[in-house]
Amino acid sequence: MITISQNAQKHFKQLLLNEPIGTQIRVFIVNPGTPTAECGVAFCPENEIEESDVKLKYNGFFVYLNKDIISYFKNSEIDLVIDNISSQLTLKAPYAKINISQKNLSLEEKIKYFLNVEINPQLSSHGGQVNLIELHDNGTAIIQFSGGCNGCSMIELTLKETVEKKLLASFPEITKVCDQTDHLHGQHSFY
Repeated sequence: MITISQNAQKHFKQLLLNEPIGTQIRVFIVNPGTPTAECGVAFCPENEIEESDVKLKYNGFFVYLNKDIISYFKNSEIDLVIDNISSQLTLKAPYAKINISQKNLSLEEKIKYFLNVEINPQLSSHGGQVNLIELHDNGTAIIQFSGGCNGCSMIELTLKETVEKKLLASFPEITKVCDQTDHLHGQHSFY
């Protein structure tokens, strides 16, 4: 599951000598399965061990991680890279940003996830978002913008160069993207 190099194991054992008795190591991921996923390593005092934790045994210490994120640590490696000037602990988790659960999702669910993770964070900086309304059998995805995108003068560019281009590149099943938003500037407009 998580391969820890001999150098890293020695480093952890040395660090744990300076911590209260019973302290171990915790490995975690913030926002697992998303492009913003970040992995980390921390001390794990005895009183922070949870029932949902999995306990991994190494040479002289244990590593704890929540059972819900185990799949994101597939083929992970922790190493201590030492050069002439310094040393650095590295954690490589190649599946941390991959939504493992997407295997069983429908195409519509995958597209909604994609919009929420890849497109909407960009649009939210302007107070907007886009949602999938419908997916037709002929490969046409019907989308709708809201918030700051509604009535925005740049919506055509956003539609063609961001949303449509990324959807077509990511989902070969989609052949066309249609926007059903009423973009006429008026009382319905966000700005």
